[in-house]
Amino acid sequence: MEKVGPGIWKVTFGSPEKIRPADFKKEACWEGLKKLPDSNKPPIALDAVLFNQTEKGALARLKLESSERIYGFGLQVNTFEQRGLRRDIRTNSWTIGNIGFSHAPMPFYISSKGYGLLINTSRYVTFYMGAQHKLEQSVALKQTLKEGPGEDASSPAALYDRHYEPSDDVEILADGTKGMELYVFEGPGMREVVERYNLYSGGGAIPPLWGLGLKYRAKSNFTAAEVINFSGYFRNNHIPCDMLGLEPGWQSAAYSCSYKWNEKNFSNPDSLLEIMQGMNYKLNLWEHAYVHPTSPIFDSILPYSGDYAVWKGAVPDFVTSEARHIFGGYHKNAFIDKGIASFKLDECDAAYYDKAQGEWSFPDIARFPSGIDGEQMRQLFGLLYQKTLSDEFRKVNRRTLLDVRASGLFAAPYCSVLYSDMYDHSDFVRMIVNSGFSGLNWSPEVRQTGSDADLIRRLQTTVMASQMVVDCWFLKNLPWYQYDREKNNRGEFLPNYRELEQKAKNLIELRMRLIPYLYAAFARYHFNGTPPFRALVLDYPDDPGVWKTDDEYMMGDAILCAPFIDGASSRKVYLPAGTWYDFNTGKKYQGGKEYAISMSLDQIPMFVKDGTILPLAKPVEYITPRTTFALKCRIYGTPGAPVRLFEDDGHTFNFERGAFNWVSLAWNRSRVQLKRSGNFKGSLYKVTGWEVIK
Repeated sequence: MEKVGPGIWKVTFGSPEKIRPADFKKEACWEGLKKLPDSNKPPIALDAVLFNQTEKGALARLKLESSERIYGFGLQVNTFEQRGLRRDIRTNSWTIGNIGFSHAPMPFYISSKGYGLLINTSRYVTFYMGAQHKLEQSVALKQTLKEGPGEDASSPAALYDRHYEPSDDVEILADGTKGMELYVFEGPGMREVVERYNLYSGGGAIPPLWGLGLKYRAKSNFTAAEVINFSGYFRNNHIPCDMLGLEPGWQSAAYSCSYKWNEKNFSNPDSLLEIMQGMNYKLNLWEHAYVHPTSPIFDSILPYSGDYAVWKGAVPDFVTSEARHIFGGYHKNAFIDKGIASFKLDECDAAYYDKAQGEWSFPDIARFPSGIDGEQMRQLFGLLYQKTLSDEFRKVNRRTLLDVRASGLFAAPYCSVLYSDMYDHSDFVRMIVNSGFSGLNWSPEVRQTGSDADLIRRLQTTVMASQMVVDCWFLKNLPWYQYDREKNNRGEFLPNYRELEQKAKNLIELRMRLIPYLYAAFARYHFNGTPPFRALVLDYPDDPGVWKTDDEYMMGDAILCAPFIDGASSRKVYLPAGTWYDFNTGKKYQGGKEYAISMSLDQIPMFVKDGTILPLAKPVEYITPRTTFALKCRIYGTPGAPVRLFEDDGHTFNFERGAFNWVSLAWNRSRVQLKRSGNFKGSLYKVTGWEVIK
């Protein structure tokens, strides 16, 4: 047993595999970790964790208390409380059942008893979280079980019913390993566990300010002229938009990728970049990390690639510094140095396990020059891509915001947002809730919709998420003009498209109003480890009303979000203890109760905590280094403490060297007072007014 940081212990059994996720972890935020409680004693009895080696792999066993609840395991899609379940930690592009597959599954769980347990491995891991029962338990039950009239054979579910509660046994199997490295994170509460993990990972990433605005992904086959023309829509209609994404058609080869401009559609990419930058857009380029034979880097990266191709392309071994240097260096020279702001990594999340013909990725038996196999690379690939490109942006001192379809352990310091080709709205919301347990950002993007209400409710959910994305890679026109794909591309608009356009504009402007609040939440993520989007159970661990709540969450410290799913006009909302205010109307609710809430499409389901000073900015159409936010503050009830905003240049890493301010907003019963402290010489905020809501 080894103590590796304040409140963090490591236990090693046997001989773990040579290459593990922590090898790519950033330096811990020691200053933040030192501020957390440290009892100098492991939160669980580590000598009670039993290890043994099996033919299947290394096995660890421990016990749960009967009242213990379990959360986490990364970006889980369709489960929330995890006790009584088997969790198979495998990166996968499409969820199958509820066994644990995900874009970013993690061998890391958090207990309601105030500890977290992590297995530092890139192998597949199976967790039996009280999911199985030993024979000895049946022997013990023999005395209490009575012979009945017979089994209920009316259905398989009735026959399969085990007739007893989940067990207290946890068994953890690391597939094919000769040892295991286990980390334990202290609380004392679940929120502190998560904060400790994020800080040990290196602290949460602070996105560039423009990354908190709207990202619109344009139709895949648009030409340069069509991209420029389409971009004019937002500027001409004064609808905020900061980022424009180009989909596969920008490349000369896309599956796999050439990383060269399609000369037919983009004959002069430098001119396109100049025009788009002149319109104050940040460009994001779609790609995946499979290198086409016609790519300029194919020959040089070949010696540092796996022995299986994907879509004819080489798969770089990003474990090696050589592969990262070739891939990342090319991206820096060809794109980053010319102004490309970010990238989108698609199809990096294994393959479709539910379809034999969907096995498009490299197999588990693949071998890579670093010595790892395909199984390990599947689990590491998304994380290592983030490291590769993030390192290049750091070289030019520019923050980015990557889109990725896979991630893993210790990813919090990488400024990336996960997305999916899945599209169930309730799953999307649950993924926001679960992302906060594991140092991840999740984007419930808007794509296809089926009705006016579905479109607007999904847009609302993106307002209340880490990134606001409208992905229209298959639509020629705006989704609020027509959400039916075929009609949209034929130019047949909805009769009420102007009304929907105004609703969309209002929501995008609301997102811009929230940016100072969101930016401060991400700063706390960096310095304190507090996830900006998180389950209610992290803030209200003693409230049984939130223990199973997977469709509401906190956005920052003061706003509770309760998305309306699938175009609904009403839902039940549970509000924890305290007083809460409807963001739209100011109506007051007493917490500790569940309410039936109805809202029109012009109202967003956000509730503000009593005592909050909520800074709302005048919307701007885009963010530049010269942007200043004019704040009108809402005063909810009687604030007891100032609110703090984070202030820096918004686009570089200079804040890591101390070039930032904390801006305190205090209410003195008649006005808002602003006070700065720090070393940043510029100014992001000015207070122009306030409104008291009693």
